[in-house]
Amino acid sequence: MRDQDWAIRVENLGKLYRLGTQDRAEENLVSAIVGALKSPLRNYRKYRSTYDFRDVEALGDDAIDAGDSGAFWALKDISFEVKQGEALGLIGSNGAGKSTLLKVLSRITPPTRGRAEIQGRLNSLLEVGTGFHPELTGRENVFLNGTILGMRRKEVEKKFDAIVDFSGVERFLDTPVKRYSSGMRVRLAFAVAAHLEPEVLIVDEVLAVGDAEFQRKCLDKMQEGGKSGQTVIFVSHSMPAISRLCDRVLLLKNGRVEMDGPTHDVVSAYLTNERPNSAQKQWPDRATAPGGEVARLCAVRLMSEDGAVSETFDIRRPVGVEIHYEVLKGGCSLMPTFSLWNDEGINICVAVDQDKQWRGRPRPPGHYVSTGWIPGNLLAEGVFSVNVTLWTMAPVRRVEFHETDVVAFQTLDTLDGDSARGDFQGNLPGLIRPMLRWTTATDTVRAANG
Repeated sequence: MRDQDWAIRVENLGKLYRLGTQDRAEENLVSAIVGALKSPLRNYRKYRSTYDFRDVEALGDDAIDAGDSGAFWALKDISFEVKQGEALGLIGSNGAGKSTLLKVLSRITPPTRGRAEIQGRLNSLLEVGTGFHPELTGRENVFLNGTILGMRRKEVEKKFDAIVDFSGVERFLDTPVKRYSSGMRVRLAFAVAAHLEPEVLIVDEVLAVGDAEFQRKCLDKMQEGGKSGQTVIFVSHSMPAISRLCDRVLLLKNGRVEMDGPTHDVVSAYLTNERPNSAQKQWPDRATAPGGEVARLCAVRLMSEDGAVSETFDIRRPVGVEIHYEVLKGGCSLMPTFSLWNDEGINICVAVDQDKQWRGRPRPPGHYVSTGWIPGNLLAEGVFSVNVTLWTMAPVRRVEFHETDVVAFQTLDTLDGDSARGDFQGNLPGLIRPMLRWTTATDTVRAANG
């Protein structure tokens, strides 16, 4: 019985590679699989033990000095702890060290320095079709992969129907895996991994190979595991998926932990750093700014309710779209508008300026800022882009400027229970997610009293 409440503990972990060289044979995935096949019973016990890496590669300081052009630290001084039942997200740009960290935790490659301990039975899905033999059928590979992952044959037989049903590849079970698409392979691989019911599950961006419906099924399955006490480490470039599944997020940059904290805070910091200009766009030169002789566009900004420029918003908070423009010629009635589009190219809405002060009235020359507020608890989770338009309504109706994809923002749901989703933790499809007023009428009291 465990006397600690942690499932994963990493201390001062580092992984060094030498450019132009290969890892030793025992470090690669193929060798790990071969070893597992040679001794499945040992493999099964291994997943139930504590992993302890202690300076596996003892290199001298001179060999890893910063001046050594052949040395590259993929990970450096990584330390963190994951509690039992916690869902930890790993995010970062390509090359940040996410996949290397998962390979170390999964015992595919040893660390150069430091220590990592995992309590409980581990299962990881890092590469499409990991453990699958291309010449064997899907049915045969289910049993082969189950053995590699530590399952006994009777356990695989007991869960076989559920695995096949989840994967959706029943028609192709007796077809060699080499004829499967990458999507079919990842469906089957995840189905086996998910139904192993490990105490610790590690999943890389491999799920992106599947279609949107299957990705939702995978997230639902991992959420079910979390409710039963399963510990999850999840790597994804999809911030909505990270926000939905993970309680806490680790941001990696250049092989180091850049930030560790609540999901919304870390995701917001990451998006702001990755896309520093997506929340605002400016045209400082009037001569080249969009527009004509009546008006010119100066800037567009996305604003939070506290007045800060932002590109990441809590789904419960309003989003302000500021349109800065200069009126050059007076006597025209103007109508600023913006339209909202999701990442699938669907027009969510068109918003029209309804400010009573200027509606239908000519605007004299000067600088104007028209702000439209998208209320909180209206949009669903996702990424949205904004198009802005300025119409002249009178004396002649025409478009003064129309700019597409000017700014973009992302909405995130923290799953705290007070958003429009309420206590529901699963996937909620749809373009919008409004907080509606609900009433419930009942006659149960009257019926109970006769």
